[in-house]
Amino acid sequence: QVKVVESGGGRVQAGGSLRLSCAASGSVFRLKSMGWYRQAPGKQRELVAEITSGGSTYFADSVKGRFTISVDNTKNTGNLDMNSLKPEDTAVYYCKVVVVFDLWQPTFWGQGTQVTVSS
Repeated sequence: QVKVVESGGGRVQAGGSLRLSCAASGSVFRLKSMGWYRQAPGKQRELVAEITSGGSTYFADSVKGRFTISVDNTKNTGNLDMNSLKPEDTAVYYCKVVVVFDLWQPTFWGQGTQVTVSS
């Protein structure tokens, strides 16, 4: 089993910055990818950014140029750096990791961390 824990959420004014961190721990595994999703009240959960262990990245159009994502494969940790935050970035942010156990590649989710951007 793998435990995923997010940290770094909080309240910030529009234009500000926050760093979210994600740490995966537990059984021996190799990290395949780490992704950040968010869910605002009344909306579906959406993919914000994702990074593979090889360093390939994806960003939703709404955050391109403002958010960056990184991963440390040796520590199974990663960060989502959010800059120029807007009120519409307000949501619960979730970290999702895909790990590799031999031929099995399960997905694990964190509990989420609240990000609130005030205007």
